[in-house]
Amino acid sequence: MAAPRTPLFTPGTRRLAEVCRGQVPVLTRRLLTAIFTDNPEWTDYSAVARADLRDGCRRYLTRILDVLTGAAVDPDRDDVAAAIGRLRAEQGVPMEAMLRTFRLGGGIVWEALLDNAETVGIGPQEIRETGTAMWTVIDGLSSALSTSYRNTQLEQVRRDERRRHALIEDLLAGRAHDPAFAAQAARELNLPAHGAYLVVATAAPLDGAPVLPGAETVLAALGIRSLWHSRVDNTIGVIALEHRDQSAVLLRLRELIRGRAACSPAVPVLAQVDSAHELALVALETVPEDAVELAALDERYPEALLVRSPDLTRLLTEYALGPVLALPAKDRDVLLETLAAWLTYNCSAANAALRLHCHRNTVLNRLQRMETLLGRSLDGQRVYLEMTLALTALGLTGSR
Repeated sequence: MAAPRTPLFTPGTRRLAEVCRGQVPVLTRRLLTAIFTDNPEWTDYSAVARADLRDGCRRYLTRILDVLTGAAVDPDRDDVAAAIGRLRAEQGVPMEAMLRTFRLGGGIVWEALLDNAETVGIGPQEIRETGTAMWTVIDGLSSALSTSYRNTQLEQVRRDERRRHALIEDLLAGRAHDPAFAAQAARELNLPAHGAYLVVATAAPLDGAPVLPGAETVLAALGIRSLWHSRVDNTIGVIALEHRDQSAVLLRLRELIRGRAACSPAVPVLAQVDSAHELALVALETVPEDAVELAALDERYPEALLVRSPDLTRLLTEYALGPVLALPAKDRDVLLETLAAWLTYNCSAANAALRLHCHRNTVLNRLQRMETLLGRSLDGQRVYLEMTLALTALGLTGSR
């Protein structure tokens, strides 16, 4: 870190500044008057108490003269200007108003220096040097103010983001069952207090690109409020349907899809967003890893049942297809493809054959081979259900 810069002021400048230090109360009143009479439309100190503003002006003017006398150094890192910047940022005063105040204060100090020049007995050359020095000090103090102001704003943004993140997490965790929290969340997150909600979950892609790019903007253009909450492994969207049709919203979102996503059924109130969140995550588990799809849980209940019970799903798959799965890959895949086509076409060997581009007898022979391997008939509603679920489970896991 560089050593603090010490302005090389002339003895005359220091004497002149010392005289002006005794006039700070008068200069402070002048600055307060200037703030509210010189282009008042540029002034926004409504959040600042008059005594607080007066104290800030006094400290600023004093600091200018402190630096000119050599009592303080390095105005670019000045702690008084930094403290003023930090406080005014917290109070919401626009930085433009603060910089204008600093310029006005500089002008008032310069007038005081000129008024006292003859008394101190300094000549024109030293007056010019004093002016150069003083405006260098003003620039440095303004820089310290701006840096502190912007840093405070960044801290506020980070703090607001942390609060928003915590508020959304609490909403998704179920705190909205408390009516007071639900009202607070709706107000702070700009969500309607009444009406239906839909929750969307998207899986984090490997390339980091958004799965539903611009979703919030697209929905806002339709008059639909939503919030999108990013996590490490997923992004959650909470969409206020109010009285809108869910299918129309999904149709618009599906035009944006770039990866894996899923949505819950609609829930009637904000308090039930937690359950919708859980169901959206379950629905997301039913979407294959390599899919580009927005799946609705309403369309994926069998798959959802399977992913919610992985141990039972594994036992069912082994019970229904175990001997077939133990075959070499080529034989296994042919039999599974045949079984899937046969079930898809209502157990019609002829229709399955058309789908598989083979003879009907070939389908029947493969099914008979499966019956021999499994040791049971493939006929019967219960068997159809077990086989369909087992094939669905294999599709979810991608295993063969």
